[in-house]
Amino acid sequence: MVLNRETLNNGTFLNAFRDVPGLEWWSETRIEKSMKDMLEIHSWGNPLWIFAYGSLIYNPLFHFVEQQRAVLDGWHRSFCIRLILGRGNIEQPGRMLALERGGSTSGLAYRFHQDNLENELRLVWMREMVGGLYEPEWADVTLANGQTVKAIIFAASTGHPLYERDSSPDTVISYISVASGNLGRNRDYVLRLDNSLRHYGIADEYIHDLAARLVSTPITLIPGEIPYSD
Repeated sequence: MVLNRETLNNGTFLNAFRDVPGLEWWSETRIEKSMKDMLEIHSWGNPLWIFAYGSLIYNPLFHFVEQQRAVLDGWHRSFCIRLILGRGNIEQPGRMLALERGGSTSGLAYRFHQDNLENELRLVWMREMVGGLYEPEWADVTLANGQTVKAIIFAASTGHPLYERDSSPDTVISYISVASGNLGRNRDYVLRLDNSLRHYGIADEYIHDLAARLVSTPITLIPGEIPYSD
């Protein structure tokens, strides 16, 4: 499976989750409603920002008109969601990144163009809200220019069946180092994110620690597979 604008728009990405047993995956209608509920809180005419802390940093897919480094206080990165599709599977689950309460997170803030806001935001919702694994919220983020803006964040849904309370590096490394799925290896996600954070001058010891451990962990390549490198 390829994750791009086309697969998000034509339903291919969403449909890939429907055959995974044991969980209720969200319909397109439910995902749309979640997005519109968030937009009802937004004051139309004001800039709309989204805070990126994971793959939206290195592969946003949506169009934006402004990007700034930003800080989100009160939240930290956490691999606290059991990953059973994408970069993991039911037999060998990985871990997916989310935000949990406490600490502070540095990332990127993107501002959407007002004229095409809903179409671009829909791509984000189709990507992030497939299984209701996140709870979208509005939060204050401080931009690199010193301005504080309201931005959309995606926090862990702590009541979800796939939520895992223990997200310590010692625990999650054993899952991330071996898990893979139809989007690739779980470890590659961490390594790409680590490289992206360093590219933007963003420090996160949790991610840097995991990446360092993964680099020192040998992997067995599938025939024809090209190992990830920066």
